Amino acid sequence: MVLRSAPVYRSHIAALVGEGELAVAEPVEARSQSEVAYQRILGRIVSLEMAPGSVVNEAQLREELKIGRTPIREALQRLARENLVKSIPHRGTFVTDVNITDLARITEVRVVLEAHAARLAAEKLSTGDRDLIEELLELVGRGYVTDQRDLMQLDQQIHRTIYRAARNPFLEATLERYFNLSLRLWYLVLDRDVRLREAVDEHVELLHAILAGEGERAEAIMRRHVTGFEREIRKVLVEG
Repeated sequence: MVLRSAPVYRSHIAALVGEGELAVAEPVEARSQSEVAYQRILGRIVSLEMAPGSVVNEAQLREELKIGRTPIREALQRLARENLVKSIPHRGTFVTDVNITDLARITEVRVVLEAHAARLAAEKLSTGDRDLIEELLELVGRGYVTDQRDLMQLDQQIHRTIYRAARNPFLEATLERYFNLSLRLWYLVLDRDVRLREAVDEHVELLHAILAGEGERAEAIMRRHVTGFEREIRKVLVEG
């Protein structure tokens, strides 16, 4: 495995995750305009660039994204199904709110499905998955990633790598939906006293368990990680 010097790590994270987008399943040129619109609007909503409760201005999105009316509307319909935007008759489309009740409900789903995905990943790990996990372990273990937003990107890539390694597209799609909802909560507290570095470091034990094919152990670690996420976010939201 090629070891990288510290300055290279930021660009390497972007290459792994997909710079400017939160979820990359295939090259941009291979995706439809609707998919491109979805990914870009999703990124703005999850990162809180489009704030909770704000109006979704379709004309402004068309101008800024250089994408037509129909793809934008298809993307917004998809985001509505995922509870990230909502349309109110005679008023318009709005980014959905974020609150502490959502945190509990999202965690109830994630703790079960993410733990199961970790077990499946350990049981079904392919050579390609193994190589990527080893590279992610290098990024985490050497401690070069310290910027909060880079840590967010790294955390996302670890979770999404596990989703794919589970080799169940239905499970992956469901996890992706709830992970995007939880990411908004991360961004909500990103600039406060939140232990993001420690949260990312927790993945080391998890990834080693998956590499070792220890499904039961991976499941338990992931369950602990997701519940710890809720506990940390809840603490910051309540105290804040």
